[in-house]
Amino acid sequence: MNASLRTENALRKDGYHLICGIDEVGRGSLAGPLVAACVILPSNWRIKLKDSKQLSASKRLELDAKIKSKALAFGIGLVGNREIDEKGLTESVRLAYERALENMPSGFSIAIIDGNYDYINDYQCSRVIVKADTKVACVAAASIIAKVWRDEFMREQSNYFIGYGFESNVGYATKQHLEKIEIEGITPIHRKSFCRRFL
Repeated sequence: MNASLRTENALRKDGYHLICGIDEVGRGSLAGPLVAACVILPSNWRIKLKDSKQLSASKRLELDAKIKSKALAFGIGLVGNREIDEKGLTESVRLAYERALENMPSGFSIAIIDGNYDYINDYQCSRVIVKADTKVACVAAASIIAKVWRDEFMREQSNYFIGYGFESNVGYATKQHLEKIEIEGITPIHRKSFCRRFL
C-alpha cells in the first residue's frame, strides 16, 4: 500500500502548512547508530512512497534522491552506540528526533511521528499515528532517507570490521553476525547494552 497525502491535506485545511514527518531506523540493531530523519514534502507531491521496509534497496536509493531534491526541507539526526548505552533506547530515540529537527533548515507547523508514543511532546506541536510510515507520505519519506543513510554508513563500517556482515545485516542479529561475535567479540561500534551475553 502506498502512503498518501490524505493526512497532510487534512492538516493543511486546519491551518498547518509545514507538515513534517519523522521516523527512525536501527532501534533493534546490535551495532551502529540510531538514525532519525524528518521531511517536509510540498503540497503538490505526486511520487508514490512506501515504508522503507517494503522497498528494494535500489528503489530506496532512487526515492532517496527524489525526496532530497524535491522536499521543502529535511534533516537527519543520529545517536551513536556509546550514547545509546549511556542513555538507553527511549531517550536515544527522543534525541535522534530532536537532532533531525535541529538539522532541518526550516521550522515546521506540526510533526507526525510513527508509532504510539510522542517522543517530542515538549518540543513543538506533534501528533503520533500508528503505522504512519505506511500511511502518511512525509513519514514514509523520512523512513526512506533514514534507512538509506544508515545502510550506507553500515556498509562503510564493513570495510573496517571484516566478517560481521555489516554490508548486508546492517548491524542486526543475523546468524553470521552472532557467530562472528562469539569468535572475535564485539567491535567499537557495537552497543554493549544490547550485547551483554557476549561480554
